[in-house]
Amino acid sequence: MHKRFSFALLCSALLSVLVSCGTSAPVHSVFVPPPAGSAPVSLTMTDDPPSGVSVLFFQVSLTSATLTPAAGSSSASTVSLLENPVQIDVTQLQALSAFLANENVPAGTYSSLSLTFANPQLVIFNSSDTALGSSCAVGSICTLTPDLGNSATVSFTSAPFPLTASSGTPLGLLIDFHLNTVIQSDLSVNLGVANGVTVSQLPSAAATAAPPFGFLTGTVGTVNTSQDQFTFATPAGQTLTVDIDNNTFVAPALPCPSPGFIACLSPGDTVWVQVASVESNGDLLAAKVILLLIQSANQHLVDGTVIGYNAGGIKLLLHGAFPSSSAVLLGAVATVTLDSGAAFAVDANGFTIPSGLIFSSSENLTWGQELQVEVDPGTWSCVSTNLVPGPPPSCNFSTNSVQLEPSQMTGTVTAISAPDFTLTYASYPACISSPGVSACPDLVALVQRPVETTSQTTYEGFNPDSFSGLADNDLVSVSGWIFENDNGMLDPAVSLPVVLAQNIRQHPGGTF
Repeated sequence: MHKRFSFALLCSALLSVLVSCGTSAPVHSVFVPPPAGSAPVSLTMTDDPPSGVSVLFFQVSLTSATLTPAAGSSSASTVSLLENPVQIDVTQLQALSAFLANENVPAGTYSSLSLTFANPQLVIFNSSDTALGSSCAVGSICTLTPDLGNSATVSFTSAPFPLTASSGTPLGLLIDFHLNTVIQSDLSVNLGVANGVTVSQLPSAAATAAPPFGFLTGTVGTVNTSQDQFTFATPAGQTLTVDIDNNTFVAPALPCPSPGFIACLSPGDTVWVQVASVESNGDLLAAKVILLLIQSANQHLVDGTVIGYNAGGIKLLLHGAFPSSSAVLLGAVATVTLDSGAAFAVDANGFTIPSGLIFSSSENLTWGQELQVEVDPGTWSCVSTNLVPGPPPSCNFSTNSVQLEPSQMTGTVTAISAPDFTLTYASYPACISSPGVSACPDLVALVQRPVETTSQTTYEGFNPDSFSGLADNDLVSVSGWIFENDNGMLDPAVSLPVVLAQNIRQHPGGTF
């Protein structure tokens, strides 16, 4: 599946990357104003693989991000934008961006940005007609740990550089990760290949309909109800300050005491934040704040993509866990047993789901759906073969709660008929055919999905940024819920699964 992944860095405020799993312990801190003469700089990131190979999971660590001052600049040394390494699940950033970090840097002109990556982990589905090496057969899922070699550090010296950071003026940088370019035909990874990793300057929040600065997950530290703000720690250990205002969407709609949602937050809570903008003092202004309801120390939630299912269970490719746990092996394939009477729900988070699109039982499962699943205490177990390349770790657990989340998918636009169109994938999503798992559908059902839009759907990179900006053969990434309403497990599906689009991002020129 072709993917373009984005990370955002802010100068003077550096965008923190979305980490697919985990939280850190609460960090209690006092806000310190940015130094005089400094500017907020942020870094954000967003995501194509060889033909016949679907990249299900690509995780890499960003260990260093530095700005180099231009000759004659008042700052004589390089400026670091990262306090600690950031682990990035690149495959979850096709239609979204991840906020990586937020740092204040000395005002001035900078000539280049250097990024250093490490520890890549790749999980692929071989949908080609040829085995890949001796351990990745046709139709199988395989884990690889490619060596980055001399390409671990990439530097950018052309546009948007040289770049000027002005005192008190937020500056955002967007890093695009082009998987189909950096992953070579032999499945090695070369980050230094031309147009493999690119950087651009983010537009201001006022210049785009969708919040450009990405999202991140963290653990609440201090809560200031009088100023409608809280601090939280990212999985990379950075402490950020988040402000909410009357335009911030918050969920769930709990009966909070005055002054409202902010009073429902407590130190140690896990929250998901979509950043609307970075303010002049380096605070993040939230477009959305979602409180992940983790009720006890023994409760764990995992995120995964459906790669198989039957009436009593689900096969998931895992890529997230809340809170973080060393027992949760990201990139593993989990067999999830459904408890009798397990609850099914849609995580709409303020988006109105049209009538007729339902997710109420195992009959509404289908390939490619993104799920957040609660782990029944005491049921978790994992086994790893430790073969690389080879099959991913295998995990098992049971659940009483399954929630449908937006999936990330990329393909070309066809058959436009407002307010809908068809998305044709560039390669096949993973689909396991094995005893006890529903048989994979025909290829059309895997590579084509009708996409529905509503007045709440947002658009990025189009002209105009609306449904009328769509054109046949546009290469786009869609973030949206996949609904299967035809009881496809028990009866032949009458129609293809439907994607309800929350956000649609265009890739100009048909490339990532």
